[in-house]
Amino acid sequence: MKEEEKKKTLTTNQGSPVDNDQASITTQNPTMTLLSDTHMIEKLAHFDRERIPERVVHAKGSGAFGYFEVTNDVTKYTCADFLSQVGKKTEMLARFSTVGGEKGSADTARDPRGFALKFYTEQGNYDMVGNNTPVFFIRDGIKFPDFIHTQKRNPISNLPDPDAFWDFLSLTPESIHQVTILFSDRGTPDGFRHMHGFSSHTFMWYNANGEHVWIKWHFKTAQGVKNFTNEQATELAGTDPNYATRDLYESIEKGDYPAWNAYIQIMTPKEANNYKFDPFDITKVWYQGDYPLIPVGRFVLNRNPENHFNEIEQAAFSPGNFVPGIAASPDKMLQVRLFSYPDTHRHRLGANFDQLPVNAPKCPMHNYQRDSYMNTRNDAPAPNYYPNSFEGPSPDAKFAPPALDVQGLAARHEYPLGDIDFVQTGELYGRVLSDYDKTNLINNLVGHMKNAQQRIQLRQAALFYKAHPEYGTRIAQGLGLSVDRVKQLAEMSQEDRVKATAQ
Repeated sequence: MKEEEKKKTLTTNQGSPVDNDQASITTQNPTMTLLSDTHMIEKLAHFDRERIPERVVHAKGSGAFGYFEVTNDVTKYTCADFLSQVGKKTEMLARFSTVGGEKGSADTARDPRGFALKFYTEQGNYDMVGNNTPVFFIRDGIKFPDFIHTQKRNPISNLPDPDAFWDFLSLTPESIHQVTILFSDRGTPDGFRHMHGFSSHTFMWYNANGEHVWIKWHFKTAQGVKNFTNEQATELAGTDPNYATRDLYESIEKGDYPAWNAYIQIMTPKEANNYKFDPFDITKVWYQGDYPLIPVGRFVLNRNPENHFNEIEQAAFSPGNFVPGIAASPDKMLQVRLFSYPDTHRHRLGANFDQLPVNAPKCPMHNYQRDSYMNTRNDAPAPNYYPNSFEGPSPDAKFAPPALDVQGLAARHEYPLGDIDFVQTGELYGRVLSDYDKTNLINNLVGHMKNAQQRIQLRQAALFYKAHPEYGTRIAQGLGLSVDRVKQLAEMSQEDRVKATAQ
C-alpha cells in the first residue's frame, strides 16, 4: 500500500473531508469569523456538549472487561442460565469506583468502593451492583438523598462539612457498623485489585421447580487484601490521585490479570423467619458460622476498554437487571434502588441508554418501547403495541419468579432502633480487629470528628460506647471529652440522647 493511501484524511462528522483544522474562516482585515465555517461550528458545538452529567454517587471510577466461569454446581438453587454448568464462561464488565467524591477526586480517599458487575448472559444482562463492604449506612432508601447530601459539599461554603457528616450519622445510629468499617483501614484499600466485593443486599435465587432461597454474594480477591493507612492514602492523594485507576489499567496491559473468587451464602425462607437478625437489613451481616460461604465461580479481568467514555463512563448498572433464576428480596434499601438506578441513567444518558453497546444485551431483545432520543433500533415492520395479532413478542408465564406472601397494612413502617443494632459493631471492634487495626480506627475517627461541634462529638462517641465501652472511651479520650458524660449519654434512649445534645 502506498504511503498516501495509508494516510487518513480528517473529516466532519458527516464524513466530508476537512481542508484546514488550524485556521477558522474569517474576513481578512479586520478578522471577523464567519458563520459559514461549518467545520469550526461543528467542532466547537460538539466540544460544548462532550461532557455528560457525572454520576451523583460513584462518579470517579474505572473498569475492565473479562469473563465469569462457573466452578461449582449451584443448579439446586438457581435456574440462571449463566450458572447452569460447571466450566461455562460468560462475558462480563466490572466497574470499581469511589462513592462520595467528585469525578476529579483522589482514588485513595476514605470512602466505600463501588463494586459493579455486568454479566452479558444468553438470557439478558444480569447486574450485581454492590460495594467493597458487606453492609451499608442506612436501611431505608428514603434516607439516601439526605445521607449523600451530608457527604457532599456544604451548599453555602462549597466545602466538606464535618458537622453535617457527623450530625446525620449520630442521628442515624444504624450507620455505626458501616462507619466503623469505613474508618478502619478497609476504608482506604490499596487500589481496586486488592479488595473484596459484596452484594450487601439479600437476593432471591430460585430453581427450575420454583423453589427459592435467599442469598448474599461475596467476591474474594485472588490478589489478597491490601489496605493503606490513612497517612499512606493521604500522601498518594497528593502525589498520585489516580493510583487505583492506573494500577488496574497497567496490570491488565502487562498481562497480570486480576481475578476474584465468587461465593454465596444461602438461607432458606424458614430460616429467614427465625434468624437472630432481620436477614433483609443491609446494616447487618449473616454470620458465616451460621451460613458458610459456598463457592460458585470466579471472574477474571483481561481486557481494558478501548474507549473509557464509551465503555466505562456510559456503562449503566442496575441492581434490578435480573435474569430468570434471580430476583429481588424484601430489602427496603434494595427496593428503592430498583427504581433509582435506571432512573438516574435515563437522566444522565437518555431514555435509550440501554441501546449503547456497553449496555446492550448480547442476546436477542424484543419489546414495544419505541423512539425518544438516540433510538437506534429497527423494529419495522413489527407492531408497536400489545396484544396484537401480527406475531409480535408475547410474555411467557414460565419465567415468573416465585410469588411471595405479602400481608399487613400499607403504611410508613419505621424500623425501630434497638440494642441489637450495636451488637455486630461491638463484635467487629472487640473480636475481629487487631490492636493495630483498633489504633488506626481510633486515630482515623478522632482526626475526622475533631472538626465537628462538641455536642455532635458527644452524641457520636456515645454510640461507639454503646457498641463497645472501650471503643467509646478511646474516642472520648482522643477528642478530650468527658468519658463519664459519654457513658451517661450511651445509657439513654436515642430520643433522650438527641435532646441532651441538641445545643
